[in-house]
Amino acid sequence: MRHFDEIHSIAAKRHGGADALNDQLTKPATIEQLAQVPEDRWLSTLTKCVFQAGFNWKVIENKWNGFEAAFDGFDVGKCAFMDDDKLDSLLANRDIVRNGPKILTVRDNAVFLMELRDQGGPGAVFGGWPSSDYIGLLELMKTRGSRLGGMTGQYAMRFCGRDSFILSRDVTARLIAEGVIDKQATSKTAMRAVQQAFNTWMDQSGSSLAEISRVLAMSV
Repeated sequence: MRHFDEIHSIAAKRHGGADALNDQLTKPATIEQLAQVPEDRWLSTLTKCVFQAGFNWKVIENKWNGFEAAFDGFDVGKCAFMDDDKLDSLLANRDIVRNGPKILTVRDNAVFLMELRDQGGPGAVFGGWPSSDYIGLLELMKTRGSRLGGMTGQYAMRFCGRDSFILSRDVTARLIAEGVIDKQATSKTAMRAVQQAFNTWMDQSGSSLAEISRVLAMSV
């Protein structure tokens, strides 16, 4: 596995030099900023990522105002206690994508967020989780959330502003080239290897997971 500086140099050569590359990197939100994100915005982002999974993202984006209205602005309390009449009305609502199993995730994930209140709420839990154990946060989302495993959870954390890596095709290709993994990381063993590599690169560079992830993608 190469030192991060070498990978950064590869990406810089592909994208107009170090300054041009660095200008395209975005720092994640701070723990303090994430702690201020309301519950409804966490649920909104989780839901958008669930519906975008395996679907045309533009369709979901174009309908998003309809989603916000249909799910009461993603009020966590209202969504957690949706009854059968509410669910039936959502299944008939043409302003959203009428996918029954995905609609049910809104209720399930609202309950999940409510359960985090004893720990300070989603902003404190998701935002305060150490980047050195990011895979632990992904596992939490997979096991306690609904349809939040794999890329869905990764994108949700990125779109919320939380420090994160996304194992896209290009990031995976760089990880394979560096000998970190030999194929797409789906097992716990592979994910631990990925986390260890990112931790090493964080130590070497002082950069965030998000910045490192972006550099890896741009090096391919």
